[in-house]
Amino acid sequence: MNLRLNEEQKMVQQTIRKFVENELIPLENEVLKNEREGRPSISQEKMNELQLKAKEFGFWGINTPEEYGGANLGQMMMAIVEMEVSKTFVPFKFGGRADNILYYGNEEQKRKYLIPTINGEKKSCFAMTEPGAGSDTRNIKMTAVKDGNEWVLNGEKTFITGGNEADFVMVIAITDKETHAATGRDGVTCFIVDREMGWKSEFIHTMGEWGPAGLVFDDVRVPEENILGEINGGYNLGLEWIGFARWIVGARAVGAAERLLQMAIDYSKERVTFGRPIADRQAIQWQIADSAVEIDAAKWLVLNAAFTLDQGEDNRHLASVAKLYGANMGNRVVDRVLQIYGGMGYTRELPIERWYREARLWRIYDGTDEIQRLIISRNLLKGHVKVGQYI
Repeated sequence: MNLRLNEEQKMVQQTIRKFVENELIPLENEVLKNEREGRPSISQEKMNELQLKAKEFGFWGINTPEEYGGANLGQMMMAIVEMEVSKTFVPFKFGGRADNILYYGNEEQKRKYLIPTINGEKKSCFAMTEPGAGSDTRNIKMTAVKDGNEWVLNGEKTFITGGNEADFVMVIAITDKETHAATGRDGVTCFIVDREMGWKSEFIHTMGEWGPAGLVFDDVRVPEENILGEINGGYNLGLEWIGFARWIVGARAVGAAERLLQMAIDYSKERVTFGRPIADRQAIQWQIADSAVEIDAAKWLVLNAAFTLDQGEDNRHLASVAKLYGANMGNRVVDRVLQIYGGMGYTRELPIERWYREARLWRIYDGTDEIQRLIISRNLLKGHVKVGQYI
């Protein structure tokens, strides 16, 4: 049992940290200015430049199998990478990756969708949530009806990350109404649908800078060969996609919280009230101490979820734990940091209020707090997981 990063992991962590400090953080003022003025956070030209630099650093396809040109560093390294990159709000992702469920495609689907996505030639999104169906999949209404060698899709999806930019979508639709009505989960299929097949997207404005999409399918015809995985097997694919995303939310919360806490520490030493730095005040010290303890606790929960997945074990319970605690920890930390900064923290001249708005989303998407609590308690009450099962 080793509770420390090995030398390779430390090297990757430090290299990415330098990349973030040297290439991304200097762009923050520009990003804030662009967002205040209603422009994209960062231009595509600048993003391409950053991706090229990242590739030169050797970070391309961090968790992509080597057979597809990736580094295949594993889930632990993915967690470490997400923590480091999340220390800035500059919207950057290392290239050379694809959604985990795309690897379930057949050889033709991999040639047409997976490899171009890994190479950065195509963008994808995943669509399961609907206006009346979020965590409750029984309420999914979108249908796919067989017509010859095609399926006709009708319905709407909402809050789809990347839906405005995607070239294709992996979308869940009902293909067996009776089975779905009886089980609330089975009888749905995942389809790969190119934008050119006819679906439309529209931007959804939110309180943060996250700009999800609403997708509309109106008699969109999809060929039989575009079924991803097995017919009526879409629910498990959806669970696998969401399960991977959950502990990643916790990792992002840890990274942002570490950056915010350091900002609070530095500011508390500089800010003087009544002749003394506010760092000397117990009220400030306790907020800093509580934040540090909670960040470390969340970090180990995330790393445990990632480690378990690397061992080939089921990490869904741990993913829910890491997501629930990490998301709430992030919200508490950013709230404390804003309080320490006072009025300045509330202005748009500093990134704290931006993180405050972004952090509130962590408790909602990829499964709300309430759903995570339901999953965790159900696993324990039904005996799927034993108290103390995970060290």
